[in-house]
Amino acid sequence: MGYVFDRYEKEIIPGKSIRTQSDNRKELKQLRRAFESAPIESITPQVIAQYRDARTAKVRANREIALLSHAFTIAREWGLTDKANPCFGVRRNKEKPRDYYAGETVWNAVYAEAVQELKDAMDLAYLTGQRPADVLKIAATDLNNGFLLIGQGKTEKRLRLRLEDAGVQSGLSAFIEDLQERRAINGIRTSTLITNASGLRMSQQMLRNRWDDAREKAAIKAAADGDPALATSIRQFQFKDIRPKAASEIDLTHASRLLGHSTEEITKKVYRRVGEIVKPTK
Repeated sequence: MGYVFDRYEKEIIPGKSIRTQSDNRKELKQLRRAFESAPIESITPQVIAQYRDARTAKVRANREIALLSHAFTIAREWGLTDKANPCFGVRRNKEKPRDYYAGETVWNAVYAEAVQELKDAMDLAYLTGQRPADVLKIAATDLNNGFLLIGQGKTEKRLRLRLEDAGVQSGLSAFIEDLQERRAINGIRTSTLITNASGLRMSQQMLRNRWDDAREKAAIKAAADGDPALATSIRQFQFKDIRPKAASEIDLTHASRLLGHSTEEITKKVYRRVGEIVKPTK
């Protein structure tokens, strides 16, 4: 399979989004460990099932088998095999969507300990409902005729976020205006909106470092205040949970369109993390 993987990585992966390329290369790294030296004709559904069961990272195993299945399909197109795809019919590991919801108390605790550039990233992520990587790409050049233009890296979906509605300024518009004023005062000229204090574009690692620091400070403070349950909840909060938080706090139809989903069912199943609003008995 080594030659299939080599050609797949060279010809197929570069045509995908940056995020998918990164994920696929990680998946290929795992697949190579198991199948690099195996002849393509020797891989059977039983072998795939054994690989699935041996992997401790069950969700990742599903993604790896999906990539292996695609590699087999492409290998057939290339004429490298006429063997039936051995991944077809092999059960995948059961997946349970993450259901963590960051409520107001947790949000405020982390926000209070965040440096200004992290607060800006949190606000922009919540107001736009976009993935972390897409939030970090948003620039002043994306503002156009009353809209914020979003190009999602993972799905390549394009969105236009309205900055005003019937002459009423949105919270997103007010945030961007305030951010740009602060940037001007500090002499930051970089077009990217989320930067560090020196005006350098925020990388995902920079974001991660600031997030981990603020979250840990908030958790330590909660524990010191005698609330270990809150401390535990804070430590479970991930920056990527801001996207489902945004989706959970607005109308489902609006949330689905804002997140760029093709159906509301995806939003409801994976991103809505609060229950239906109901009335008490009295």
